[in-house]
Amino acid sequence: MLNRFRKPLPAVVLLGALVILGATGCKEDAKTSLNTESVAFTREGLLNIYQGQSDTVRHEVVIEIAETEYETQTGLMYRKNMDDSAGMLFIFPDERMHSFYMKNTHIALDILFIRGDLTVANIARNTKPLDETGIPSAEPVQYVLEINAGMSERWGIEPGDRIQFWRNEEE
Repeated sequence: MLNRFRKPLPAVVLLGALVILGATGCKEDAKTSLNTESVAFTREGLLNIYQGQSDTVRHEVVIEIAETEYETQTGLMYRKNMDDSAGMLFIFPDERMHSFYMKNTHIALDILFIRGDLTVANIARNTKPLDETGIPSAEPVQYVLEINAGMSERWGIEPGDRIQFWRNEEE
């Protein structure tokens, strides 16, 4: 009598088992690799906000830059605080309509929507932390600057003001 259990498993069954094991392993790794307790601010450059077309600097902001898909998707999520003179600059490849939300964002923010010519198009002031309601740009923009809520009013920032930014030099 032949032992049925010694027959080799069909390749399809083995392949299916490997796919299932691989998929569950990736899900576990993804869950454990995301640190939502504390995300440190990374100083990647400086940004000046100018009054209109003048050379009058309203404020200088230390910026972290978000330009990859992952960086733009996570933004300031999971951060518990940010210095008043800090912000996150989102850089998009071209001008288009953008919408942001405050999912997993614990800091109330002012969101400056900025055109490709570096002028402020509009400002969403005092956004509500953890709110998943979309906050759209009023027109196509290429840049977005997030700063602590109230800072745009304190610094006197208005639509039509402009920005200029510099990345940290490579070390």
